Amino acid sequence: MAMILTYLATLIAFAGIDFIWLGYIAQGFYKSQIGHLYADNVNLPAAVAFYLVYVLGLVLFAVQPAAASGGVMKALTLGATFGFFCYATYDLTNLATLKNWTLQLSLTDMAWGALLSGISAAIGAFAAGKF
Repeated sequence: MAMILTYLATLIAFAGIDFIWLGYIAQGFYKSQIGHLYADNVNLPAAVAFYLVYVLGLVLFAVQPAAASGGVMKALTLGATFGFFCYATYDLTNLATLKNWTLQLSLTDMAWGALLSGISAAIGAFAAGKF
């Protein structure tokens, strides 16, 4: 039960913070960079699948190891590292293969992925300590 609650805490943190980033803070930046690629409607099943799968990876590779041996700061570090590598895979592949994908977009998104993942993993580890 603790694992499920830890997963849910991490998922709520990740999705909530990302919603604020994508929907409000950085919306104009992403539109200016890749607005021409936007679909008319979000593919909701794909978006939900991303959040569920990504956060499972974040819990398995950052939150659980940190909660077992190092606590919140270790979770922040492991989560940021996990996020950097995952987002770098996506962004650098796009930079290598897509027209008009910019270095600025890749660097911004990679930094965001590291920050978001680190904060979410820290919140998940904190929650794990409470369960």
